[in-house]
Amino acid sequence: MKTYQDKDEMEKAYELAVARYAGLGVDAGAAMAATAKVPVSLHCWQGDDVTGFEGADGLSGGGILATGNYPGRARNADELRADAELAFSLVPGTKRFNLHSIYAETAGKKITRDELAPEHFARWIAWAKERKLGLDFNPSFFSHPLADSGYTLASSDKAVRNFWIRHGKASRRIASAMGEALGSPAVNNVWIPDGSKDLPADRAAPRARLQSALDEVFSEKLPEGTIGDAVESKLFGIGSEAYVVGSHEFYMGYAVKHGLKLCLDMGHFHPTEAIADKISALLGFVPSLLLHISRGVRWDSDHVALFSDEVRDVCREITRQNAFARVDIALDYFDASINRVAAWVIGARGLQKALLEAALEPSALIRDAEKAGRNTERLALMEEAKTLPFAAVWDKYCLDQGTPVGPDWLAKVAEREAATKAARG
Repeated sequence: MKTYQDKDEMEKAYELAVARYAGLGVDAGAAMAATAKVPVSLHCWQGDDVTGFEGADGLSGGGILATGNYPGRARNADELRADAELAFSLVPGTKRFNLHSIYAETAGKKITRDELAPEHFARWIAWAKERKLGLDFNPSFFSHPLADSGYTLASSDKAVRNFWIRHGKASRRIASAMGEALGSPAVNNVWIPDGSKDLPADRAAPRARLQSALDEVFSEKLPEGTIGDAVESKLFGIGSEAYVVGSHEFYMGYAVKHGLKLCLDMGHFHPTEAIADKISALLGFVPSLLLHISRGVRWDSDHVALFSDEVRDVCREITRQNAFARVDIALDYFDASINRVAAWVIGARGLQKALLEAALEPSALIRDAEKAGRNTERLALMEEAKTLPFAAVWDKYCLDQGTPVGPDWLAKVAEREAATKAARG
C-alpha cells in the first residue's frame, strides 16, 4: 500500500494548523500531550470472539453473541497477547488491557470459576508489567451451565446464587492483585445477564436477591488503591428482552448508595438515548464513572466503535468538565466478521481521534460566550470548531507517537494475517 503522506508535507500541514488553532486560543501541542496521557483500556475479548480458555468453542448463552466467521481468531493466550501487542503498536496514546475471568491460564487444570485466584493470571500480570500496562478485570457471568437459566446473582436457587457470589469475590481478589502488582488500580466491572425473555410476574424479588448478592460480593475489604469496583446495566439482551434485573435505575441507585463506579455502556441504552448528558448528571452523585465505548446498531450493542458523533460528544463532555480523573474509559465490542486486530485498531483510533478533537476545541471562547449570555456566539463557535484543521494535528499526533499515519496501519495487519493464516486457518 502506498504511504499515506510524506512526512515533510505532514509537518507543513501541522504548522499551518497550529497557527489556526492558536488564533482561537488553543495550544495544539498541549492538546496532543494531554490526549496522550488519557488511559484507554482495550478489551481482550475482541481478539477471540469472547471464547476464553475454558475449552469452549464459543459463547454459549448469557445474553451476548459474537457473529461472523472471519478466519484467524486467537486460540490461546500467547496468540491473544501477540495480537494485542500489534494493536497497541498501531494506536497512539496510553493503553491498558481489560480481561475477563474466562481468560485464566490454568496449565490445563480444571479450575471452577469460584476457585480462580491471582496465580491463574500470573502470566498476564508479568506480561503487563514488562510492557508497562495497567490491567482491568471482569467476572464472567455467562457461557456456563449455571447461567443457562438466565439468572446468576439474582437466581432463586440459593446454590446457584452462592456459586456466582463466590465467583464475584474471587474476581475482586484477582483484580486487586493485578492493581497491587502493577501499581495502578484495576477496574473490576460487574455485569450479569439476568433477566426474562417475556413478561415476569414479579420484578421485585430478583432485584432484592441481586442487591443482597452484590452486598456479599463487595463485602470483602481489599487493599486501598488496588481496585475500583464498577457495576454495569443493560437495557436488554438475548433472552432478556422483556426484563433485565440489573437495569440502569437499579445500578444507578446501588452505585450511589455504596459509592461505586457506575458503568455506562454506549450500546446498553435505548437506540436513540445518548450517554454524554449522563456524565455530568451522575458525577454529582457517584465517585466516578466507567465508560464502555461501543456502538449499538438496532438490537445489537457491540459493534466496532467509530469516530462517530456519539463518541465525539462523550469525549467533548469529559473534556469540557475536566473529568478525566473521575472517568475510566474502555472499549467494549466484538466483531467476528472482520479481522479482529483491525477491529481493535479501528475502534481505538476512532476513540483517540475523538479525545484529541475534544482537547482541540476552543472551549475557553465557547465558555466565555456562554457566561456572557451570548448564546448565538456559543453555538456558532461550536459549529466552526468542527471544520478546524483537526486532521493535520491527528497526523502529527500519530507521527510523534510512533504509530502509522492514516490507513498505513492496514499493511501491518495484512502482514500479520498472512503470517498466521496457515496456522490459524
